[in-house]
Amino acid sequence: MKVIVGLGNPGLRYAKTRHNLGFWVVDLLGQRWQIPLTKHKFKAKYGEGVVNGERLILVKPQTFMNRSGEAVGDIARFYHLPIEDLLIIYDDLALAPGLIRIKGSGSSGGHNGMANIIDHLSSQEFPRLRIGIGQPPPQMDTADYVLQVFDQGEIKMIEDACCDAADAVEMWLNKDILSVMNYYNKKQTNNKT
Repeated sequence: MKVIVGLGNPGLRYAKTRHNLGFWVVDLLGQRWQIPLTKHKFKAKYGEGVVNGERLILVKPQTFMNRSGEAVGDIARFYHLPIEDLLIIYDDLALAPGLIRIKGSGSSGGHNGMANIIDHLSSQEFPRLRIGIGQPPPQMDTADYVLQVFDQGEIKMIEDACCDAADAVEMWLNKDILSVMNYYNKKQTNNKT
């Protein structure tokens, strides 16, 4: 079984903001795989299904970003989930807008949602997929930036990045993390140069 968690903040107020790209990708996967996220448990909205013979759960924590670990920790413990079968999808200020990067482990990189997940799992040895949102403009507070909606000119690029991220998740279901990293991280570098 695999668990795919998209990070974001619940509610319409935050739905189209930079900080909710994890939710965007999970919603896209739910549509692709016809898995509605209609269940409520573990402080999360989630849906269960089978894709290519693999049982999986799509999750959107409802705890707000900085407490995402509460939902992720509850799910991991309930299902006795091996940590390598958990994938977290989230926005990243350190990546240029539209870039995606997948890794098998790592630090939070200053992302509060990831820091909380690492704390609740007592480990950072789980796969993650980051979607770049770039740095805020000078003199703009980081919190204001991540909670801002995308500019009209950015929407197509961000939607394309979310599609790439969803494709990477599909590959992750069938391949080892190194294969996915080699393909998508290299593909992204080649496309942006």
